[in-house]
Amino acid sequence: MNQYEIDHLATVRENAPESIVLLASDGSFPLAGPGELALYGAGARRTIKGGTGSGDVNSRHVVTIEEGLERAGFTLTTKAWLDAYDEVARANHADFVADIKARAKEAGVPALIYGMGLADPAPAFDIPLDGGGEAAVYVLARDSGEGNDRRPEAGDVGLTDSEIRDIRALQDKFDKFLLVLNVGGVVDLTPVKDVRNILIVSQLGAAIGDSFADVLLGRAQPSGKLSTTWAAWEDYPAVGDFGDPDDTHYREGVYVGYRYFDSTATAPLFPFGFGLGYTSFELSAPAVAVSGSEVSATTTVTNTGGHAGKEVVQVYVSVPAGRLDQPYQALAGFCKTDELAPGAAQEVVVSFDLADLASYDEARAATVLEAGDYVVRVGTSSRDTVPAAVVHLAEAAVVRELHDALGDPGFTDWRPPSPAVVEIPDDVERLSVEPAALRRADRCEPVDLADAQAFVKGLSDEELAYIVLGQYAETADKQSIIGQASEALVGAAGQTTTRFEGLPSLVMPDGPAGLRISPEVGVDADGKFPLGAALGGLFAELMDEESLKAFGLDSDQEPRVPESTFEQWATAIPIGTAIAQSWNPALAEAYGDLVGAEMDHFGAHLWLAPAFNLHRSILCGRNFEYLSEDPLLAGRVAAGITRGVQGHPGRGVTVKHFAFNNQETNRLNSNSHVSKRAARDLYLRSFEIVVREARPHAIMTSYNLVNGVHTSESAELLESILRQEWGFEGLVMTDWVVHGMTRTDMKNPRATASATIKAGNELFMPGCEEDRQDILAALRGGAGAAVRLSRSELEKQAARVVRMARALAGQ
Repeated sequence: MNQYEIDHLATVRENAPESIVLLASDGSFPLAGPGELALYGAGARRTIKGGTGSGDVNSRHVVTIEEGLERAGFTLTTKAWLDAYDEVARANHADFVADIKARAKEAGVPALIYGMGLADPAPAFDIPLDGGGEAAVYVLARDSGEGNDRRPEAGDVGLTDSEIRDIRALQDKFDKFLLVLNVGGVVDLTPVKDVRNILIVSQLGAAIGDSFADVLLGRAQPSGKLSTTWAAWEDYPAVGDFGDPDDTHYREGVYVGYRYFDSTATAPLFPFGFGLGYTSFELSAPAVAVSGSEVSATTTVTNTGGHAGKEVVQVYVSVPAGRLDQPYQALAGFCKTDELAPGAAQEVVVSFDLADLASYDEARAATVLEAGDYVVRVGTSSRDTVPAAVVHLAEAAVVRELHDALGDPGFTDWRPPSPAVVEIPDDVERLSVEPAALRRADRCEPVDLADAQAFVKGLSDEELAYIVLGQYAETADKQSIIGQASEALVGAAGQTTTRFEGLPSLVMPDGPAGLRISPEVGVDADGKFPLGAALGGLFAELMDEESLKAFGLDSDQEPRVPESTFEQWATAIPIGTAIAQSWNPALAEAYGDLVGAEMDHFGAHLWLAPAFNLHRSILCGRNFEYLSEDPLLAGRVAAGITRGVQGHPGRGVTVKHFAFNNQETNRLNSNSHVSKRAARDLYLRSFEIVVREARPHAIMTSYNLVNGVHTSESAELLESILRQEWGFEGLVMTDWVVHGMTRTDMKNPRATASATIKAGNELFMPGCEEDRQDILAALRGGAGAAVRLSRSELEKQAARVVRMARALAGQ
């Protein structure tokens, strides 16, 4: 193992406990030391390090929970149970793959495309719960992935009868019993909500087993907090729809996650921001101060228990409802303490700008704060806060004048018919803010493209078209398999063109749980190539003849024989949701620094991460990659990751997916109907935070449409909002629009290279000859051209690519 692998695994192991969430505790854990332990559950031996799809990472070894416990010195008394479950799981998987192939054939769709992102449902089983010891641990596991969404059924969001039966039996049998959740998203725990000890270990990357063992023994402290609300399935809002292949209506407006639960007084199983520790904490009465538009809440956190630990102070604000309705409260700021020993205390100050709580007023095309009382609440979860002060605004204030953009969703947002009442105690401190202090006038200077434009001026139309596409071979009869298009770094998703002397190429590995590249590489006379399947797991199992044809692959191609080989192992870090559960942007920055170091090692320039679309629905199959249901938490954590990566010169992130990529069903042709207010206040807000705070080098647009226009083809989104309003100076690229995967028989059209380039999305990835011809037809105004593209527009987009290639690749 290389030294960087050793060092980075140690970093993950040390930091991962900050993402582990203790949901319930009776004081039985941590254990005093290793001994005999009864271990059960799908995730015990088949531990899931992270979800499937483009975000998967090839680490040399993943420490399972079984292995981690044994390495820590435990004697496991349930090897027979784990062996028996292996047989059940293997048979279940074989049936699962066969069923996908049969259904794909019936639907007339290649199995690979039909099954992308699907995960084995948890099987039924009946294995005797033999085994004893000081304690028992049951590891419930759930997987999901890119390309498909989850289902509100037993074995996915719901628990199976087998799981419920065994969890309850173990709770009765053992005085010390711990239910461990090795999951990437919410599971409905209603049938087992009374279990005395519940721990979300989440999916923590390559060192997951060691990190769990550290927490079980109290060598590390679980200090995570939920980044999304956990509730019974039937209690989630059913106002908006989800999963329609053509049109998805975000009718719930701004009432997403805790904003819905708190505003409708619906009790979740575990609220947003909730998480226990092995110890207990007490917060002193908070003091609130105002300076200009900045509000600061100060409290002292004291560890009142018997173990060390960390606490997260959370500040919410109830915004007064006026002409605009408002959720009961919204997260305004947060801060995690240092690790406090028993009896130790720390003063914590959480500051926020009241202007950041402004809501988008569609009638004014501006963000506004209405007159009234803003109630500042301080606590440790959305359901555990106390009013600390009232900040009074005597008259309405317009914060930012913005564009009237993104179109009409075709409906009016839902409002709670009987919203929860915001009560203000008589004795709470009262402060005020002057409306003039809230006004913001952003000045976004245009990026200097002079040198890059001088370069592109001398190029032909044909050459310009190459620059705004990814590198591809003109003579090839196919595009590279999804996310495997790079020639310089084998297994990386792609790179920009290499056709021009003096213009460096940007290499782009995928993410966001680390760098996804091929772990073992062969070299022959024709160059470098991956050894083994380019993508393993279910992807490889579903690569049948129909799928090979769909991707233009030749099943009769002779295998390449390497003359030499080398390795490219990367480090799998925790999934996005787990990083957000740390509520610690500095920790997120440390993970970004780890990734940036591996980018240095492998010669990568742009990491296709972080991904942080909001958890609009717990059914989104890609939520594990994403961070939170709240835009402030998501934006701050993503900004931390960004700073960590971009602290390495020549390395950058590509934040994604911009925007409204909140389901995987028919993602290339799905139209997200969303109001201008919900778009601004929630779904774009997280992107705005990371752009303003961390200045990412690149942004990736999403596959979907918004209100009838592809995000990659929306000049309002890319030029008006992203560049003019937020001052974004980096590169904009598409998600991977693989020509062989796009469909023209859907209600909504596919995205095209020409319309994308015209709108201000300067890099259409991964690129192929059909895309280049589409650009040239639009440039020349041919009869079949969907849009008219001017030479100056194409030059501008090409210049943006040239500028970023030179900036990151050192020329």
